[in-house]
Amino acid sequence: MIVNFSADLPSFCAKSPGKTSARSSPAFVLLLLAIWIGGWLPSRSVEGAVAQPIATPADRANHGKRVPSISATPERVAINIERGSTEIRWDTGDQSVGFVFVSVNGGKPGLFATASKGSRVLSWIGVGSYVFELCGDAERQTLLAGVTVSGISAPQVSPLTALWQRRAVRWVLGVVVVAVLYVAIYLSAPGAIPKGFRAEPSTSPRQLHVARNLLIGVAVFTCLDGVIFHTGLYASILAPASYAGRMAMLTRAEKQRVSSGLKEVLVVGDSRIAEGFSAAAADKLGSEAGFKFLSVAEAASSIDIWYYALREVDPAAHRYTAIVFPMVMPTSKPALRISMAAPVLHYGDCFEFASGFEQWPDRFRAFTGSILRGSAYQADIASLLEHPFERVRNVRLPENKHQRAAYEGRDDDIVGTSYNPKTGQVTFPPRLTEFQRDTIRYSLRPPSESEIRTQHLAKLQRHWIQRILQRYSASPTAIVLMPAPRGPFGGFSKLSMAYRTFFGTIAMNDKSVLMLPEHMFDFLEAPEYYFDGLHLNSKGRQKFTARLVAELVKRLQPIDSRHLASDPN
Repeated sequence: MIVNFSADLPSFCAKSPGKTSARSSPAFVLLLLAIWIGGWLPSRSVEGAVAQPIATPADRANHGKRVPSISATPERVAINIERGSTEIRWDTGDQSVGFVFVSVNGGKPGLFATASKGSRVLSWIGVGSYVFELCGDAERQTLLAGVTVSGISAPQVSPLTALWQRRAVRWVLGVVVVAVLYVAIYLSAPGAIPKGFRAEPSTSPRQLHVARNLLIGVAVFTCLDGVIFHTGLYASILAPASYAGRMAMLTRAEKQRVSSGLKEVLVVGDSRIAEGFSAAAADKLGSEAGFKFLSVAEAASSIDIWYYALREVDPAAHRYTAIVFPMVMPTSKPALRISMAAPVLHYGDCFEFASGFEQWPDRFRAFTGSILRGSAYQADIASLLEHPFERVRNVRLPENKHQRAAYEGRDDDIVGTSYNPKTGQVTFPPRLTEFQRDTIRYSLRPPSESEIRTQHLAKLQRHWIQRILQRYSASPTAIVLMPAPRGPFGGFSKLSMAYRTFFGTIAMNDKSVLMLPEHMFDFLEAPEYYFDGLHLNSKGRQKFTARLVAELVKRLQPIDSRHLASDPN
């Protein structure tokens, strides 16, 4: 029996009796757009992929358990002179306690974290191989999952080549979008395909308002940028592992934190303070005196970013008993500073923020990023478009507020490294990675090699110190200036000149400023307290925190009770 399937076809598949052009079908346009979007979006990258063991039949039978997993986003980290970052996430799948171990370049595994599930952003990835293992016991007898993070040296590209590449990519994408939209609109128009072009009229029946329409277009674009990027809408989906994402989460968490009622002391700083200061250990040391210590120190941040972050978390300028500022030289690149500052910038910051950059192209980018904040998020937006589903999954994960408090520092050291100031020769032990060696060489670079830049950064530092003093001039909050550990070789470090410059020329206002002794951390200038040329290890972290807390308690104890921090809410 022959069955006629044509009678069962839906009406939209049947041939229309009228002469309608194929271009009038909306389905054709949607199909064209779907094909273009599918071809433009890349397939799922191996970066950030979850390393999972193969599930056994017994695992499949147990529907109440998830497969144990551990992942890194990204798995391949590009390294320049700055350290790279990645985010580690793990889950045992059955609420049992998991033990995460890490080994560097095939070295001895060390305990990294202990929890059934969680995530942690690591900002100390250097060139080399980092193997993270999720185990079911502290003896590493039961391996549940593993993932390897590779730190690779980023290729050195000239600024002109990089600029040309970025512009070329933007132009190509723009042309492709315009072409696709034109073809879609053209093919969806009703009627037959025209065989030629109609003659253009010599005069237009309507007046052309080119300038007005251009201004309207600019205004609409600026308003859209403000709605999306200045209202916190896009900040809520920033990559959690990015510098901008971490700054947004850090300021948001501190802003929402309820006041403890104690004498709260806030410590700000860059990666040297983030690695060297432990707020949890400081709380234990200062609790008997009624102090609570907090930290918003973040890698790659600078003093202008600290000012804007304080404006967000302390809008009334009287929330804290004291705020501690380290005298450090900013080392992050301009593009990174702009991106990191974007979540805490306002429209009115465009001129002052831009003036803090040495080169005019960087000033223009900073100015543009303050007004059109989307331009400061270019790298993050590109990452979102490349891995949209990965971003959604990362953003939906709950923030672990105890990660920073539980971090105890790194156990590595650079013992065996020696420096001859007469010859400038540095001798390294074989076990050090190339990144550790680079940071040691960088810290010992003579200041004369970048004297102009050093003077510019010193001027920038003094300017923002004065701005901070002005903001808290009528506040009971005490401003504390402290030196930061200079490095494993102390006075030979390129940073030592900066301390003498800052401490010798900062003008004091009527506001009382507490300036801690310049050499109070000289006892830490030894290779056993550092894991590279700039950052303290866990042993140095404990000693730095204890010394700082003891000095702060002694200096701040006489403060009157009216100086107690109060929550403005």
